[in-house]
Amino acid sequence: MEVKVLDINGKETGRTVSLSDSVFGIEPNNHAIYLDVKQYLANQRQGTHKAKERAEVTGSTRKVKKQKGTGTARAGSVKSPLFKGGGTVFGPRPRSYSFKLNKNLKRLARKSALALKAKESNLVVLEDFNFDAPNTKNFVNVLKALGLENKKSLFVLGDTNKNVYLSSRNLKASTVVTNSELSTYAILNANNLVLLESSLEGIVENLSK
Repeated sequence: MEVKVLDINGKETGRTVSLSDSVFGIEPNNHAIYLDVKQYLANQRQGTHKAKERAEVTGSTRKVKKQKGTGTARAGSVKSPLFKGGGTVFGPRPRSYSFKLNKNLKRLARKSALALKAKESNLVVLEDFNFDAPNTKNFVNVLKALGLENKKSLFVLGDTNKNVYLSSRNLKASTVVTNSELSTYAILNANNLVLLESSLEGIVENLSK
């Protein structure tokens, strides 16, 4: 798959790059995508929720009323779940929501997400660029040139670039990651995917292991 390379002004450089069919040209596996996104979201949950159960509620353990002769149901302490202020039955307890997925499935999910972006023409290849110093205005100018100013975008760098990362950090709609940090959720969460030239080799290498 041949894609034109753009510069930071949004203009064609006259060069093209070939996107690997083994990554960007596969038939997307929707179930793999679903599982990987589900795992990502599950891992974001803190799992610190807790409700007090009968043994943990403060209150007297004295028997509320005599066992027989009242004409109503028998009752023990006021900490019973049946009474207002009593404990919760089977309430939530701290737990981990994480679950395991094998590496091959996660790799397939990322390739499927990239293939979807390529199929929907929401993928742009940009020549490598850098800023002399962190500058949000410069990054916004790049977004404007690419027509992504008001759209959620994901920029994938070949290697860590502190100035580019810091320039984008104040922008809620734009995210900058390196090819090793690329996740299925991040790809699908963005409307447009911007791949820098230097990131392509690393993406293919990471997803071909």
